[in-house]
Amino acid sequence: MNNFIWPVRVYYEDTDAGGVVYYANYLKYFERARTEMLRAMGYEQDELIVNEGIIFVVRSVQVDYLSPARFNEQLQVSAKVSMAKKVSLTFEQVITRGEDVLCKGSIRIACLDAQTLRPKIIFETLFKAILEQTLHEY
Repeated sequence: MNNFIWPVRVYYEDTDAGGVVYYANYLKYFERARTEMLRAMGYEQDELIVNEGIIFVVRSVQVDYLSPARFNEQLQVSAKVSMAKKVSLTFEQVITRGEDVLCKGSIRIACLDAQTLRPKIIFETLFKAILEQTLHEY
């Protein structure tokens, strides 16, 4: 599938005492890119809760930190669905600074019923949109 790219600027609050991005903030950058990818497809997560009764939650994360990002740098965060199942999505995500790869992650997202927090099938229209995103360049 094509990569969705979301630009992120590193703010002072994102850095640790050593002046580099605190490791947990890379997960926040990944989250922003996934949210913006859904938004670009026409889906808002708050509306999915109200209208469809679903939420997406992180099930598992595998992250490799390769090189540090620093204050005020402009980064690109990609989001690509590598596996789509009826109740879960796996994203391969990469954070880059220019040509330099800083961080890679594989994030598995589960679709849950917003009330019961039990697995729930991703409704057909959204599931098709996710599969069809392979045809779109972002």
